[in-house]
Amino acid sequence: MLAKVWSSAVLGVDAYLVAVEVDIALGLPTFNTVGLPDMAVKESRDRVKAAIKNSGFDFPAKRITVNLAPADIKKEGAAFDLPTAVGILAAQEMIRPDRLPRLAILGELSLDGSVRPIRGTLCMAVAAKEAGLDGIIVPAENAAEAAVVEGMPVLGVASLLQTLALLNDEQPLAPTRIDLEAAFAQSADYQVDFSDVKGQEHAKRALEVAAAGGHNILLIGPPGSGKTMLARRLPTILPNLSLEEAISTTKVHSICGLLPPRQALLATRPFRAPHHTISDAGLIGGGNIPRPGEVSLAHHGVLFLDELPEFKRHVLEVLRQPLEDGQVTIARALSSLTYPARFMLAAAMNPCPCGYATDPTKECSCTPLQIQRYLARISGPLLDRIDIHIDVPPVKQRELTGEPSGEPSAAIRERVRCARQLQQERFRRSKIYCNAHMSTRQIRRFCQVDGEARSLLERAMDRLGLSARAYDRILKVGRTIADLAGVEGIQAEQVAEAIQYRSLDRGPRR
Repeated sequence: MLAKVWSSAVLGVDAYLVAVEVDIALGLPTFNTVGLPDMAVKESRDRVKAAIKNSGFDFPAKRITVNLAPADIKKEGAAFDLPTAVGILAAQEMIRPDRLPRLAILGELSLDGSVRPIRGTLCMAVAAKEAGLDGIIVPAENAAEAAVVEGMPVLGVASLLQTLALLNDEQPLAPTRIDLEAAFAQSADYQVDFSDVKGQEHAKRALEVAAAGGHNILLIGPPGSGKTMLARRLPTILPNLSLEEAISTTKVHSICGLLPPRQALLATRPFRAPHHTISDAGLIGGGNIPRPGEVSLAHHGVLFLDELPEFKRHVLEVLRQPLEDGQVTIARALSSLTYPARFMLAAAMNPCPCGYATDPTKECSCTPLQIQRYLARISGPLLDRIDIHIDVPPVKQRELTGEPSGEPSAAIRERVRCARQLQQERFRRSKIYCNAHMSTRQIRRFCQVDGEARSLLERAMDRLGLSARAYDRILKVGRTIADLAGVEGIQAEQVAEAIQYRSLDRGPRR
């Protein structure tokens, strides 16, 4: 007796179809799973056996072999529980055979036969659609997520009994449908807003410039000056996610099991803030079984590194490739996986080990050598990828006690959106979409400065000792400031403002 059920598994951020082949033959009662299963897949035999018995069916006391094809790719997770149980029952001719070839079935089984949610449902629904299947059966809690894929009927089930009734046409079930616009509106709500921030107008302006041009930003200031509070509000002023971006972001969170229950899409830009003790595998992804890291979870959003010098140096160095390429490639002996990692980097640090080098009210106890060593923990190549360095001074007492008077995030986001539209039009024939990613050739073409602005830039290079690296960064940021102002050329006032955003290039902190 042989049965074949379609299922799916995740590889990287994409999925592929898996044929779950079940053979029941005479012999000593055994249950073997082949096809490179991991431990979770091997343990499914106990869950499947208990679920079938507790659902009121007899478990065959025969030799059962389950093959997961293709057999040369390692299978992981508990999503094969439900298709395996369905295959065993189908091999006993308890399910109509004409339904199985056109459906993909996914789900983890509890011992009582109920179906539990799984990871990566969205990716698997995409794979089922691309394979031309007629529908997909998923856990009820994952149905809304899978229904994002248009043109793929999604049937959400709660138990093994309900699955059998559905396959035998004994209990019709309407496909799950969602309104994408309503799902966007329901989820597109940030819990924080720029209007909550008191004072710090200069820092808020720098964050607006960073958001408008996609520039990475470093906030430098004493403890309690509001660096983290400002950074947490950066996603609220970025342009709203498009549907394509939302699906791409949701895929990564779904694979990691971080998508909230019964939520179809992530409609807000992610904000990830890993602790400084994180490993390099935790930051960019990896492990024995490769998983996306924090840079991929921040895809289309913001990665915030607080206390930047406290991160291990080799951990910070692995950021260089994703910052440059917008993706992470993890190579292993058996496979090579690529995860998306197009994010904005926001970092925060103190100006010195004690934190008070730039605080006008507290005395710094650090020596110049200690400050130099502290700042040297951040390598030049990493700083080379951060366009904006901004000092964040302590908030004055009168600003703290007064009412918040800043602009709401929505008003700032509208200006950022207009600036991004200009950039998309400017770079429509290239592979980049914002000013931060301009090459040297594009800087020469799109960052023309007038005579006064050029003179100002030359004086700044001489008097402040700015490097050639800083020169390009100033032009990029100046281009973004001009886009916010709606002007074609980069004028002296835009260059002057851009020069202010190179704090670490202006010499000692004391």
